[in-house]
Amino acid sequence: MPDLTVVDDSIPVITVDGPTASGKGTVAHRVADALGFHYLDSGALYRLTALASARHGIDPDDVGALSVLAETLDVRFRDQRIWLAGEDVTDAIRAEAIGNRASSIAVHKAVRQALMALQRGFKTAPGLVADGRDMGTVIFPEAELKVFLTASPQARAERRYKQLIEKGFSANIDSLMLDLEARDARDRTRAEAPLRPAEGARVLDTSGLNVDQAVAQVLEWFAQVQYPQGA
Repeated sequence: MPDLTVVDDSIPVITVDGPTASGKGTVAHRVADALGFHYLDSGALYRLTALASARHGIDPDDVGALSVLAETLDVRFRDQRIWLAGEDVTDAIRAEAIGNRASSIAVHKAVRQALMALQRGFKTAPGLVADGRDMGTVIFPEAELKVFLTASPQARAERRYKQLIEKGFSANIDSLMLDLEARDARDRTRAEAPLRPAEGARVLDTSGLNVDQAVAQVLEWFAQVQYPQGA
């Protein structure tokens, strides 16, 4: 396991963690754009592993094969598109079946460790905004600002439904609610890096907020830690 105590504190990091459909991806991306920082969608790496494993016929419980696959992913993020082995898979990895498979794969300690170095490599100047489920607790514990986004189950299901419909996937609200509950249970109870707010994280409930309001709050918090009063 990489030594996470060796860090470059000169590069600022903002972590945005939270459950599925809490709005973390949209908020994190907008914050990164506003600050001119790099952006890491860590969930995409697990979805990419899920998609690649499905295509290679690897069982979600075959930890050894999954770990080797995760270590050798040929991934590129460019112009808000995601490429796997030269193929644009931006939409393919958002299918609900791939999301559920990714959640099942993410419980394996060896897979999470295989992807750790890849995620740490995104920390480059001038700064990074990373979203996921364990960005503040495991991957970037040294982050200047740690945010935990949440929202009511109903709000999250409605957002996920809208996302899927807009991307051309069929969806059902009741089924989505059940899927979200099952995924939440897996994420919160897994032995390796369970979903929880990092120590010192600022919790933001986005149920009644639009994207602009959530982004503004995160930017305000970052300004506070960058330029504390009295400093």
